[in-house]
Parts: sequence; structure tokens; C-alpha cells
Amino acid sequence: NVDHGKTSLLDYIRQTNVIAGEAGGITQHIGAYNVKLEDGRQITFIDTPGHEAFTAMRARGAKVTDIAIIIVAADDDVMPQTIEAINHAASANVPIVFAINKIDKDGADPEKIKATLANMNYMVESWGGKYQSQDISAKKGIGVKELLEKVLLESEILDLKANPKRKAIGSVIDVRKDKGRGNEITLLVQNGTLRQGDIVLAGYAYGKIRAMFNERNQPIKEAKPSEPVLVLGIKGELQAGDNFNVMETEQAAREIIAQRDQLKREQKLRTSHHLTLDEIGRRIALGNFQEFNIIVKGDVDGSIEALSDSLIKLSTSEIQVNVIHKGIGQITEGDVNLAISSNAIIVGFQVRPTSSARQLADNENVDIRIYSIIYQAIDEIKAAMEGMLIPEKSEKVVATLEVRNTFHISKVGTIAGCFVKDGTIKRNNKVRVIHDGIVVHTGEIASLKHEKDDVREIKQGYECGINIANFNTIDVGDIIEAFEEIEIKKTLE
Repeated sequence: NVDHGKTSLLDYIRQTNVIAGEAGGITQHIGAYNVKLEDGRQITFIDTPGHEAFTAMRARGAKVTDIAIIIVAADDDVMPQTIEAINHAASANVPIVFAINKIDKDGADPEKIKATLANMNYMVESWGGKYQSQDISAKKGIGVKELLEKVLLESEILDLKANPKRKAIGSVIDVRKDKGRGNEITLLVQNGTLRQGDIVLAGYAYGKIRAMFNERNQPIKEAKPSEPVLVLGIKGELQAGDNFNVMETEQAAREIIAQRDQLKREQKLRTSHHLTLDEIGRRIALGNFQEFNIIVKGDVDGSIEALSDSLIKLSTSEIQVNVIHKGIGQITEGDVNLAISSNAIIVGFQVRPTSSARQLADNENVDIRIYSIIYQAIDEIKAAMEGMLIPEKSEKVVATLEVRNTFHISKVGTIAGCFVKDGTIKRNNKVRVIHDGIVVHTGEIASLKHEKDDVREIKQGYECGINIANFNTIDVGDIIEAFEEIEIKKTLE
């Protein structure tokens, strides 16, 4: 979680230093690593990027994990992201092992963290609870072995078993597009054995596995239960979180995809919630409805899903956020044309526009925003939306005047001779006329005089003559209230 040391823990466990120097410290790319321990037992780690933006992936990803290691820095506090990760694991009924990291640092206080966890109803074993926890230093390797022992102990309690002799089933962990190799798909085998040449069906995609690689990018011929593997040869639409199955024939795979397509179309027809013209008309009549269309392009499926979900969640009753298109790969002319026709902005995550797309965007004033950190994208879009919100106006009464006499001057209208009871009235203030406690008119000042001179303002205790624009039925004893309008910038909160 958020710089609490997840990356260095994985690095230490793998004894390699692969993920250093990554944008924003959050591991943006989902990976899976299979680690062999000294006694021959294996653990597969699925590295889920931190931060609340990854809820979407984690909501899908929690299904592929048997045990969650939640890392908290001993010199920090339990962060909202950590709480969220704990809640996800708990709601998916995944057993949790707490790793309290950075115990070698000054100011590290593992007991404080355990107290915080206890307040959240997560009592660790040393406090008499049921949750395993281990104090570690990922950088120095202190306690890491004991941590893995505890993970294996949990796995023994779960009695996790798989049958390597059956056809493989499992989950899609990540999808990337590669220019030369096509779809690069990371699968996690959860049961059975996956072999090169198998016909795999996942989501709306299928294909014969042309090649398989382990996480060190070495070619392999088969993958056993709980081994992650990168495969080539699957074509079509699929996303992280989809389940995969091995099929007998390509024909069988095509038939299932045809059924899924049909179902998807029917569901879409049932649930497609278009803003009808009436609805848009009604909201525009209220003067407070805006639509914000966004096209999201990214380098990997998980990031795109997470970013899209986070952006859609920014919708309010006044601004509807629509992600009208999302896809993997660079930003193309097609994306820019879609943005022109639908008045959208383009958000790119770790991708860049082609030069022709950049030129078209510049010519047509299409806004392309490039980010490498998800929450930066969310913050900027949120700020932009706040700019679209219609500012609220609030009023401040600046002066109260009493009408003591009135004169009628032809071609000018009624002049009210007034006494300023409190405050200061300015020539550019708006005014309300109050007759017997009821507001009878709100309008602008046509002229403000002191004796015979035009003045810009009159202070408390002085007399003045006011002519109110387009209003002449003013009586002695009426009260005139002068006020200013202040615009208050709205926020989405």
C-alpha cells in the first residue's frame, strides 16, 4: 500500500530489484510472481496496485487470491487505502495476514498499529485475536521468512488443493496489446494444467496458445495450479477479472462467444440508460445540467478500468460524467474524431498520441491530457468539473435606508429622499424596496445623489436621494435594502 513497502517486500522475496523508480511509487502494472521457498513449497504473489482508484480491479482481483498480505508501515498510520484493502479482503472472505513493515526505522511503533487495527476489530494474535501478524523490515529482510511461514500456515488451514490432471481453469490477471505479438495476456491457473497448444476461452476472446512465458519471460510448455503465465494467441475482447477455460475445439469456443454476445446485446437493450431528449431538456431548463464526455486510453486493461470507474464515480446530480470509449494502446486519429463529434476530452494513461492524432487535436482544439499517476488524473478532472459547476450566488446586505419623503420629477421618475440607517450604500449596489415588511421590488439604482451632486456612495447617518430604475411607486416609510451579490465557487463535495 501507498509507499508502505509492498514493492520492497516483493523485491526482497524475489531477491531482485525490478520495480524501482516507478511513477508515484504506486506499482502501476499488475504482475504475478511465483516464488519457490527453500523447502520447495511455492507461493504466487499477485501485486495489486495500491490506492483507492484500484477498487475496481481489487473487487475483481480479490477472487483470485487465497490469502491477502496487508502491509502497514510501523512509522506511519493505517491509511484510508489500507483500510479499503482490508475491507475488500474481508468482504471477499479472504484470510488476512498483517505485515508491519519498516520496524528498523526510528519512530517505528508496531504496537500503535496493532492498537489501531484492534479498534477496527482486527485483533492480531499477539493481542489475543485471530489475525496473524508479523513485524518485518522488507529492506533488511528481517521477519520476512517468518511472514511467509505464517502465510503457508494459513494456506494449510484453508486446505487449498487442486488437480493438475484436469483441463486448466483460472482467471485473467492482465491484458496488454503488443505491436508484434498481439494480445499479451497474463493468466493465473487456479486448477488443472495449462499447456501450449490448448484452446483457451476467456470473456469474448479465444484462441490456441502459440507461446507461454513465466514471469521472468522464459518460454515454458505448461503451467500448473497457482502459476501465473503470459500467453500469446488469444484474440478478441477480454478484461482483467474474466475467468478462462480450456475448450475441446475452436468451434466450441466460437459457439459460447456467440451466446455471450447475444446475451450482452440483450442485456444492453434492457439496461441501456440513455439520457432522453426530455430529460436533457428538463435539466437544461433548470439551467444546471452539464455533461462531461471522456475517452480513456491506457497501456494496460487494469489501469483503464480503474481510471474509468473512478471518473464515472465523480458524476453528480449536476454533471454527468460519461466514459464514451476506453481502450488499450496509443491515442489515434479515430479517438480524436470521436472526441470532436461527441465534444469529449481524451485522457491518456501512460500512452501518447500518434503525431497525426496530435496534429488533428491541435487543429480542432481537442483537449488531450496525459498522466502517469491515476489519482492525479482524477484530481485534475475533478477540478475541471468544479469549473463547469454554476457558481452559487450569495447576497450580503450592505445598507438599510428609510424613505422620508418622495419627489416626482418628469422624465426621471420618483426620487426617494432617504436616511441611511446603517451601512454604506454604493451606486453599483442592487436594491430591494420593502413596503410593510414585504419586498415589492428588486432592481438597480438609476441615480444616487447627496443634495444636488451625484455621488458614488453614502455612509450611515447621511441623507440621500435615490432614483430606482423602472420603479416609481415608492412611499414614505418604505425601507430600501442595498445588497451585493457574491459568487461562491462550488465544489463537488
